[in-house]
Amino acid sequence: MTLKGLIFDFDGLILDTEVPGFQAWKEIFAIYELPFTYAHWSKAIGTGPTAYDPALDLCSMVNDSLDPAELRKKQLTRAHEILKNVAIQPGVLNFVQQAKLHKLRMAVASSSPCDWVMTHMQRLDLVKYFQYILTAEDVAHVKPEPDLFHLALQKLELTPSEAIVFEDSPNGITAGRAAGVYVIAVPNEITKTMNTSHANLEVNSFLELNINKLIEQFDSN
Repeated sequence: MTLKGLIFDFDGLILDTEVPGFQAWKEIFAIYELPFTYAHWSKAIGTGPTAYDPALDLCSMVNDSLDPAELRKKQLTRAHEILKNVAIQPGVLNFVQQAKLHKLRMAVASSSPCDWVMTHMQRLDLVKYFQYILTAEDVAHVKPEPDLFHLALQKLELTPSEAIVFEDSPNGITAGRAAGVYVIAVPNEITKTMNTSHANLEVNSFLELNINKLIEQFDSN
């Protein structure tokens, strides 16, 4: 096999949006003296809002006539506010820069909405490293279904054996494996408490990954 491309998740992998997203919902739930825990938030990580919607959950527990859409808007605004002070995950920038020097094709494949992903990718000046940025609007089914990774492979003109998927969540890993791609798990503060053992390889951060060694590993198989 020859490594020709890399496919990255976004939330929690490139940028740790998981903790700010969690914190924003926790603050909203606290207004109503209700707990919001990692166990709640983990149900929404790495997939779409149909899996778990904190707004609907809160509305079901509070007698006040709350508007789910307004709650989501409030949470999103607060999450963006927190994220202004959050840096790219350790090692990510150097890794993608090195991958670009090796002329590897790269894509982002995220279950999140396009506006969310692009806002932060542009703010962090990361768009220039990727040929494609694929999001929830581009597929019929988000993770744990493999649609996003199938589309990324198609766009990058790669076979599954020519790529590596980088994921932080169980849902993303499941999707990558279902697409037949080698998956490296790089969990964050929240997803390290979840089961990511079905990845082909687990590391603590991108600081542990060397693009030259990954290329050699693929070339030797």
